[in-house]
Amino acid sequence: MTRRTTWLTLRALVGLLLLAAPAWVLVTAGGAVPHQHGTLAALLAAGALAGVVLLVTTAVAWLRTRREPGSPDRPRARRVLRATGAGVGLALLVVLAGATAWLRPFPATDVALDALRADDAVEVRESAGWYAFVPRGAEPTTGLVYSPGARVDVRATATVLRPLAEAGYLVVALKEPLGIALTSPDQSASAMAEFDGIERWAVGGHSLGGVAASSFAASHADEVDGLLLHASYPLGDLSGADLVVASVSGSADGLTTPEDVDASRPKLPAGTAFTEVDGAVHAFFADYGPQPGDGTPTTTRESAQREIVAASVALLDDVAAG
Repeated sequence: MTRRTTWLTLRALVGLLLLAAPAWVLVTAGGAVPHQHGTLAALLAAGALAGVVLLVTTAVAWLRTRREPGSPDRPRARRVLRATGAGVGLALLVVLAGATAWLRPFPATDVALDALRADDAVEVRESAGWYAFVPRGAEPTTGLVYSPGARVDVRATATVLRPLAEAGYLVVALKEPLGIALTSPDQSASAMAEFDGIERWAVGGHSLGGVAASSFAASHADEVDGLLLHASYPLGDLSGADLVVASVSGSADGLTTPEDVDASRPKLPAGTAFTEVDGAVHAFFADYGPQPGDGTPTTTRESAQREIVAASVALLDDVAAG
């Protein structure tokens, strides 16, 4: 096999990889994709398009090689430069395929999807940027903007967030670009601007979403009154912040461990309410099934979520009380 044949074969394999990555995402989590931030669908489309273009251009080059076995004799420096550029480009396409596969969302379970149904107590609204859980009957004056954990289907948060709306609070769950909250750390501001009837705001989130929320709270001190951390911790030092803060964590969490939460204590205000849910794991703060690297639960999801919801409502009660 000649070097050119080897190179064309490698190009074809990368093209197939670029097609396989979005196909795998759609097969295993396709129902979640239309309900995430539009950047995820754009990434899947870009990867698939790159794969098609690479396969077509490779096929054309292969046919040309069969018709014209010889290749023009170019200066060595030019050949090296051309080969280096082509190699870097192919490597970047492999990274694109890998990123596409890695960013596959953890899809919401049926339990979470059931919690998205509107009823006489809660109206559920979906927009391009978020889901909103709006209490019916009385206009809420306190709200929470919530950032899901990394790569977690935003709909998976419904089981934990809907009860907060049932308690009388507006709750907005963000659709994060590519499913990563830190890609848009000021995203909460757009949701807050949309609901101008809210007088007092808390921000919060699960895991990396909580990290992003803490950063937003620190940089928007005049607009944010509370911070809710679910299996999370602050990005910087908030010990002197004028915030009502609740940190809710699981004793069996393998990703945000009890040691991580203990280490965050000096970075939070002295009055922070810490709640450790005995036997709870990282994935219990939403409903998306088990998560790689997580701990082994010693309690049920339902029991853990009752405690998570109670601690979260208590935080919003404190924020509403001013």
